[in-house]
Amino acid sequence: MATEIDVFSDFVCPWCLIGTHRLEHVLDDLGMLESTRIRYRPFMLDPNTPPEGKDIHEDLRRKYNRDPAPLFARVESEAKASGIRLDLSKQPRMYPTARAHTLMRHTEVARQHALATDLFEAYFLEGADISDVELLVELGGDHGHTADEVRHLMQNETELAASRREALLAPGMGIHGAPFFILDSSIAISGAQPEDVFRRALQKLATADAS
Repeated sequence: MATEIDVFSDFVCPWCLIGTHRLEHVLDDLGMLESTRIRYRPFMLDPNTPPEGKDIHEDLRRKYNRDPAPLFARVESEAKASGIRLDLSKQPRMYPTARAHTLMRHTEVARQHALATDLFEAYFLEGADISDVELLVELGGDHGHTADEVRHLMQNETELAASRREALLAPGMGIHGAPFFILDSSIAISGAQPEDVFRRALQKLATADAS
């Protein structure tokens, strides 16, 4: 039986980039990547991010009343250890993600992980604005969407509102941070855990399925 994984994540969350990369690496190592259904669920780090985005450094400096550089250094170090060449200085702004989540909601599950990878790379590695409609048209075209379909979704306030509402479901489920992984509706993993944590959980599922 195929494994199903629900991933609560936001595409402007560096730990989500790292956590999903680690999950993919373990699935591939175990020979499970092609047979696993990875479904992405909306989670918004800041649902009130303005349309033009906001300066991440200034926002964190106000929030914690200190220089966020050590925090960035830790994230970059963890990413490097997982083989991701992350340089957070390339992306100084956080952008709203309702459009990206809406595109994901309308993407077939078999294509969702590949789309998530492209969204993470566009935002973090290329420094792109992933709320930009034309960028999402381009990315959507690689994952089964027509340009007209994506433009319609990105301008449809009913669809965007549905994504925002779905993102509000996570706290009601006890999920207050991202990434958060639910494996076969039975095992929960919070955060960008080391690969061994994912490996043990997946092996536990495989043993349960075999018994």
